[in-house]
Amino acid sequence: MAKKSAIEKNKRRERLVKQYAAKRERLKALASDKNAAPEEAFAARLKLAELPRNASPTRVHNRCELTGRPKAFYRRFKLSRIALRDLASRGQIPGMVKASW
Repeated sequence: MAKKSAIEKNKRRERLVKQYAAKRERLKALASDKNAAPEEAFAARLKLAELPRNASPTRVHNRCELTGRPKAFYRRFKLSRIALRDLASRGQIPGMVKASW
């Protein structure tokens, strides 16, 4: 099980990303617009830099929904490899069978 503080910090980041997503998208579009005046694009980049760092989607780390483990994460299931194997062995993931030969 991961540290509770790390899990909560990641959840805070996810909330910030959602909160600033629209504003961030608008500023990025303005900053990269070729038809905009250079002064407007520069001002948009400055405002983008003033946003909280944790509002950036790249700061959010994928974590297992069950254990909070940050490594060996399967995006399709939102689980770590250990939790995935455990659930698959118990037959709780439909259609998934543990290989044996």
